[in-house]
Amino acid sequence: MSFDEIIDRRGTHCAKWDKMEAIYGVPAETGLAMWVADTEFRPPQCVQDAVARMHAHGVYGYYGDDTAYLEAIRWWMETRHGWSIDPAHILTTHGLVNATGLCVDAYTQPGDAVVLFTPVYHAFARVIRAAGREVRELQMPVVEGKYVLDIDAFDAAMQGNESMVIWCSPHNPGGRVWTAEENAAIADFAIRHNLALVSDEIHQDLTYPGHVHRPMALTPGVEDRLVTLNAPSKTFNIAGSHTGNVIIADDDLRARFAGRMGALGLSPNSFGLAMTEAAYSAEGAEWVDGLVAYLDENRRIFDATIAAIPGLSSMPLEATYLSWVDFSGTGMALSEATRRVEQDASIAANHGGTFGKGGESFLRFNIGMPRAQIEDACARLESAFADLQ
Repeated sequence: MSFDEIIDRRGTHCAKWDKMEAIYGVPAETGLAMWVADTEFRPPQCVQDAVARMHAHGVYGYYGDDTAYLEAIRWWMETRHGWSIDPAHILTTHGLVNATGLCVDAYTQPGDAVVLFTPVYHAFARVIRAAGREVRELQMPVVEGKYVLDIDAFDAAMQGNESMVIWCSPHNPGGRVWTAEENAAIADFAIRHNLALVSDEIHQDLTYPGHVHRPMALTPGVEDRLVTLNAPSKTFNIAGSHTGNVIIADDDLRARFAGRMGALGLSPNSFGLAMTEAAYSAEGAEWVDGLVAYLDENRRIFDATIAAIPGLSSMPLEATYLSWVDFSGTGMALSEATRRVEQDASIAANHGGTFGKGGESFLRFNIGMPRAQIEDACARLESAFADLQ
């Protein structure tokens, strides 16, 4: 397929395009949607064919025998990430936000605190607070333009009522691909404070040249507390399938998670299972390689534009299609910078403050779109901040 094809998603029950006017005041007809973390690309043909086969059959009953589905996940993790897993360790949820909520339910009690290294994906805090738990925000420092860990400061900020930590790897919104040493430091932190360790690795497949995602499960000594979350949704743009994988090697942890799923009557939908099985294949892998190369050029173009506007800076993306742009150098209030983006440029981007402490001066831009739309976004931003140049 051509990633250059512009597909009009307006009026298709698309949250990203059909809700941006109500939320951001960006006109639906002329605005650019760069907020929700899905892309503007059709999935590979193998996924389309899987859905077409289901449609051709025409009977949409209960799904049975998930052997091939589980084997596809096992094959993908082994061949793409060097991680050998037992298919029996895989549980399937209604997406990863659902999986996060189940982890909070299974491994914490009301009044407990859950640790987040902020700024970080905003749904984590939303789910934690909705469950009656406290969010323990540990703000990551920025060194040489990217987020790093300050374990001593993190240790000092702990208050003793924490029971779980969520690790975002690769990092959203900062785009970091964490090193083996950084994973080990977080593992040690979890062990030292006796925390369940939930590693959200949904962006694992979207790493740029020179960077390699390392699953937390390859870190020694954490098997008895580790829950890994991943999904094909960001990789293949099938978030609407609401299918997430929860991989738990420890028998007790897995039983507790499965128990909560059973108590709530949760099971995956057949379309999501069929799409995942098709995506996690040799054809899907070839498509992902093409996608990452395309996104890499989008990244280069967008970053060059941001760097050319005085006072703006974007964190160097090592993974994801989410550009994290700091406006603090402009000297203007963030409200003014946001007004220019939303009203002058007619671009909807996520407000950084929703990602927790440390995100207040940022906006997050989704660059997972055709090249012409990236170039349009760049021109709009250049015009909106022309007086600074």
